[in-house]
Amino acid sequence: MTDAADALGPAELRAWTAFLAAGHLLDHEIERQLKQDGGLSHAEFEVLVRLRGAAGGRLRMSDLAREVMISKSRLTYQITRLEQAGLVKRTGCESDRRSVWAELTEDGAATLDRVRPGHREVVREALIDVLTQAEIELLGDALTRVADRLRAR
Repeated sequence: MTDAADALGPAELRAWTAFLAAGHLLDHEIERQLKQDGGLSHAEFEVLVRLRGAAGGRLRMSDLAREVMISKSRLTYQITRLEQAGLVKRTGCESDRRSVWAELTEDGAATLDRVRPGHREVVREALIDVLTQAEIELLGDALTRVADRLRAR
């Protein structure tokens, strides 16, 4: 039985349901744009972005899983799909035979270049342009605190 004192208040419930709705709708728009412009899922796009930002365009699979915040098995699935498409390649790590590198290919970088303008447009139109600068800063601060708390668990 749920204690009524644990129930969310009206403002808390409104914030929670608005967060869920906005997150789902924004993710749907991003997914649509990425599929249309480059045949990518949102998760695949995030992998390519993290690899592009890494030194040498590559990361150890275990580090990449932490960066994109998905399980190692889910990452393996994403990397397999990206590798089949020629967008990443896996290579062995010379210094640690147990580790495998995921590396962005030229085709992967070109695909990322092709989808990024549309991605930025969706984020800007659906989120950034709807908020004031103060709201953007508040949202960034608030969600950073939430993410930090969850990562600490």
